[in-house]
Amino acid sequence: MGMFRSIDISASGLTAERLRMDVISNNIANVNTTRTADGGPFRRKLAIFEARHAYGQRAYLDRIYPQEPGRGVRVNAILDDMTPFKLEYDPNHPDADPDGYVRRPNIDIVHEMVDMITATRAYEANVTCISSSKDMHNAALNISSK
Repeated sequence: MGMFRSIDISASGLTAERLRMDVISNNIANVNTTRTADGGPFRRKLAIFEARHAYGQRAYLDRIYPQEPGRGVRVNAILDDMTPFKLEYDPNHPDADPDGYVRRPNIDIVHEMVDMITATRAYEANVTCISSSKDMHNAALNISSK
């Protein structure tokens, strides 16, 4: 196991959580968007995580000599949430249908804020892991210099 593997794993978590926060921020920014380039209302986006795997020669060696269980995380895809749109009666709205209903994005602000807090806490946990790992490496280096 490499000396800096724990930092690399936590750094992958930082990258994934930052992208997740960007997706959540985009959802919040488009909470009132009733018309997109596709013609319909904005559809909520979701960041899908997966375990990060080794690539290339390292992947071949890991199959022969399995060592560590984890390599970190990465965002596999950003998918549309297919829950139905909200309907609001507003016959004066330019995007209203003939019955006077406007299709609103399928975004719930409370849900988005809970997701944002969760992503922020996960980001903070990864920063703490990197800091702790750095402190352990420094302590190990100081042992050999005494």
